[in-house]
Amino acid sequence: MSAAVPSDSLTPELAAKAERLDALLDSIAARHANVKLASSLAAEDMLLTHAILSRGVKIGIFSLNTGRLHAETLGMIDRVKERYGYDIEQFRPQAAAIDEYVASHGLNAFYESVDLRKRCCEIRKVEPLNRALSNVSAWVTGQRREQSVTRAELHEEEHDAARNIAKFNPLTDWTEAEVWDYLKAFDVPVNPLHARGYPSIGCEPCTRAVRPGEDSRAGRWWWESRDTKECGLHITTITPIAVDRSENTPA
Repeated sequence: MSAAVPSDSLTPELAAKAERLDALLDSIAARHANVKLASSLAAEDMLLTHAILSRGVKIGIFSLNTGRLHAETLGMIDRVKERYGYDIEQFRPQAAAIDEYVASHGLNAFYESVDLRKRCCEIRKVEPLNRALSNVSAWVTGQRREQSVTRAELHEEEHDAARNIAKFNPLTDWTEAEVWDYLKAFDVPVNPLHARGYPSIGCEPCTRAVRPGEDSRAGRWWWESRDTKECGLHITTITPIAVDRSENTPA
């Protein structure tokens, strides 16, 4: 397993899942000399950060500093440094593009329409992501099918045709409970906003705590309908790749 942990801290099912995750990450690193995890610094990505850094897997980690993140989210960069001795690379939006948007529409124009919200996301997140991925052959995300209706058809391995690189979603079939059981077992640092009702965390003005019974991404762009709740980071031409799970499943 990726780190020393009491044998009774994980159920046999979750222990097997964690071992398969380690095997999958090792396989990704072996197949791609230059691969990066895009980290939101939230729970799923902290799980992957631990799985990568605790074993020295050759997968880089970066985050998108949009300029409008919660202070608690930015604080996770220092916590990763303290725990793992790793500096997460930060990619920021182009200042000129932000200035133009604000001058033309206003600082918080994203509340006015889906188009203006997506344009803000394009400037603050998508363009920096494209720069972050400009020299890699694959990227890794913490997406899970269970998170929302827009991710119900998520695949563990995909081809990101828009960037012509491979894309991996190693936590595709993990449940929220499994994510948190893993984080607790390995004492992984987590964003304090999670304890305040934020299962999914984005920019501060676009994220609220969820109410009982709501799905984990209900607090993201809460003023929009459920089927528009993506920022463009994952809305690309994606082709699923058939995966032989047997080679990554512990005996």
